[in-house]
Amino acid sequence: MSSHRPFGLPAAAAAAVLLLSVAGCSSTDAKASAPIPRPPAEEAAFCQALAKELPDTVAGLERNDPEPGSELTAGWGDAAIVLRCGVPRPEKMNDPQAQGVDAEGVTWLFERREGDGPRFTTTYRKAYVEVSLDARYAHDVGPLADLAASIEKTVPDSL
Repeated sequence: MSSHRPFGLPAAAAAAVLLLSVAGCSSTDAKASAPIPRPPAEEAAFCQALAKELPDTVAGLERNDPEPGSELTAGWGDAAIVLRCGVPRPEKMNDPQAQGVDAEGVTWLFERREGDGPRFTTTYRKAYVEVSLDARYAHDVGPLADLAASIEKTVPDSL
């Protein structure tokens, strides 16, 4: 029997994951490269509003946006955290066994990436926001909690 639920973790596991933090991560001048999404106009408007509300630091890392520059992408640290807004709905959301996590009221689809850290995509929002974390954050959803207020404020629920 699996302890995972679709789009949710047991409360104790979610709390444990949220309490984990990565110490000693430092930012460099390295720039990430991130493909720019091409959302429909309505979704792009939500993403532009989000861009204005994003924090200067996430998980203690300074803002360091990926190239090429766009209101639809953002980054922190040395490519440790990369956000893309207006991405297509992930195919994995069709999987009834897909795993998810709630961070400060925002629900995220969790995807493991081979040879890298996890990728999370918001669920039940009028625009999909994707956050890729490097391997340092394999067991840490703290960055999602840092981004939650900005997403809550600018990207409405789709329900």
